[in-house]
Amino acid sequence: MKRSMLDRVLAGRVKRGRLKLTYASGRVAAFGEPAEGFPDVAVRFTDDNVPRDIVLDPRLGAGEAYMDGRMVMERGGIMELVQLVLGNNPWEGKGKLLAPTYPVRVARQIAFAWRSFNKPSTARRNVAHHYDIGNELYKLMLDSEHMQYSCAYWSHDGMTLGEAQEAKLAHIAAKLAIEPGNTVLDIGCGWGGMAIYLARKYAVTVHGITLSQEQVALARERAEEAGVADKVRFELVDYRELDGRGVTYDRIVSVGMFEHVGTPQYETFFRTCYNLLDPDGVALVHTIGRMGGPSWTDAFTDKYIFPGGYIPALSEAITRSEKMKLIASDVETLRLHYAKTLRAWYQRCMEHKDEIVAMFDERFFRMWTFYLAGATAAFESGSMCNYQIQYARNRRALPLTRGYMEANERALLGAEEERREKMLLGS
Repeated sequence: MKRSMLDRVLAGRVKRGRLKLTYASGRVAAFGEPAEGFPDVAVRFTDDNVPRDIVLDPRLGAGEAYMDGRMVMERGGIMELVQLVLGNNPWEGKGKLLAPTYPVRVARQIAFAWRSFNKPSTARRNVAHHYDIGNELYKLMLDSEHMQYSCAYWSHDGMTLGEAQEAKLAHIAAKLAIEPGNTVLDIGCGWGGMAIYLARKYAVTVHGITLSQEQVALARERAEEAGVADKVRFELVDYRELDGRGVTYDRIVSVGMFEHVGTPQYETFFRTCYNLLDPDGVALVHTIGRMGGPSWTDAFTDKYIFPGGYIPALSEAITRSEKMKLIASDVETLRLHYAKTLRAWYQRCMEHKDEIVAMFDERFFRMWTFYLAGATAAFESGSMCNYQIQYARNRRALPLTRGYMEANERALLGAEEERREKMLLGS
């Protein structure tokens, strides 16, 4: 029997682990061999167009087929399927990842370049698309302690999601070298987790800004509940609007927001940070990043998840920030931390499937879990990572060595670290 184009593609890419594929015609194809650490998955297509859609654009084609119920998981879940395909073709390997056809790639680059200008009105629309779908979904998916929708910091085995997110907050706060009386700007404050944490741990005032109405409303509630409403102010405003107010901050932190800035606005973002930062101030940008060179956002993510979003290569961030006289005083690459975080979110979504389906519908649930599964595989096998870039305007603003970071982090997490060390010694 003649092999399809998809058969040939999968035969070259699935070597370890098993994939059973049943076409709409009833024909069955099998790929790979059992291998430790690689899943055994069975998939069924319900119409004849699915193979073509996947070959033309793998991520968008597979994503839409799964969302619409035209690609059905019969053994294993969508997480296992994506893990199987990408795990066989790691970014570090010699093989090339499956890419869209040339016409699709060119059309996407042109369309994405146009959308990535990300004017303030567009930015508000894009943020609302993802973050204003309702706080209840995020309450089910994220940690209850801090509601952090960004990469956690898994400093040791056995951590809960909440513990890993608190460790992330401490890791970032330690790098900010905060001093009593500092004023802090949190760009893209989300549901207020970082701002509330800093207000509770330090004698500082924090100004958190976001473009999401849902986020700012809940952030204010959470600050009241935490007893820090007098130290934290949340505002619905674009970061670009702050530049003309004539105010500066001792510290600026931005976690998980730079991905929404858009490459044409990078210089504007860093110029604004420079102008808003005190001459002796310190800033920290935590962002998803690419371990390779510049690229573009895949069509599924751009269409359904983060319209106008873009994951920067480190070179893109550094090149733009250095033009604004911001000194990249420290850079850290978090390689697998987000993969662990995404798996925790995926698990929580699976546990709350009925509630999420009741909020939206089955199609939304499949879209959302496909997004989480694809993102997980991108961090486990693809080119994605996280960067934490510390900036200073003055070369003398920070100690000469990194020891202060570790000392600050230990002070923030001291009680928990001491308890863990005693447990380890006791064992």
